[in-house]
Amino acid sequence: MVVTGAGGELSGGGSGGGADKTPRTARGRRTLRALLDAAALEFGERGFHEASISAITRRAGVALGSFYTYFDSKDAVFRALVTDLSAQVRDHVAPAVRAAGDGIAAERAGLASFIGFVREHKEIYRIIDEAEFVDADSFRLHYATTAERIEQRLKAAATRGEVRDDVSDVHAWAVMGMNVFLGLRFGVWSDERGIEDVADQAARLLREGLAPGRG
Repeated sequence: MVVTGAGGELSGGGSGGGADKTPRTARGRRTLRALLDAAALEFGERGFHEASISAITRRAGVALGSFYTYFDSKDAVFRALVTDLSAQVRDHVAPAVRAAGDGIAAERAGLASFIGFVREHKEIYRIIDEAEFVDADSFRLHYATTAERIEQRLKAAATRGEVRDDVSDVHAWAVMGMNVFLGLRFGVWSDERGIEDVADQAARLLREGLAPGRG
C-alpha cells in the first residue's frame, strides 16, 4: 500500500522497502531532504546501532509519524542515506572534473573537490564504513560505481593520448583507494595540510605513474 502524507505528497520510485515513497511535491522533497540530513548527523555521531528514528525526526524537526511517510525502518533510511551520500559526492565533484584540462588534471580536481566535501561532511566515512556490515550491497555499489566513473575517465584520457593506453579497472580502483585514504587523512583526521598541496602531490604521482609509453 502507498502511504501518502498530508496533501498526497508521494509518487514515483521508492525510498523505503516495497511501498512507493518518492515525494512528488516541493514540500515532500524538503521533508525528505531534512530527514536524510538529520540521519547523516545521527548515524555519523552515534553509529547505526545507537541511532534512533525518534532522534532523526527530532533533528529534522518533523513529527515521528512523518518518518514513515518516507521510510519503513531505520535500515531503509540508512540504505537511502548511503545512496544519497554517494550521489552528493558525485554531484559535488563532477563540475570540477568537467572543467579540468586533461585526464590527470581531472583526477587532481576530483580529489581536491572530494577532500573539500569530506571536510564539510566528516560523517560520511563512518556511515560508509558501517554500510559494509549494515547493508553490504549499498557498500559495494558505492565503491563500484565510483571506480567505474574513474575508469571511464581514465580510458577517455587514454584515447586522447594523455595517459598510458593500458589503463584498466585496476588503475581505477588504485586511484579510488588513494583518494579514499587521502580524504580520511587530510579531510577527517586533520586539515593542517592545504587541499591544493595534497592534490598537487597526488597528481604528480599519477602523472608520472600513468605517463604514456611507460612499461
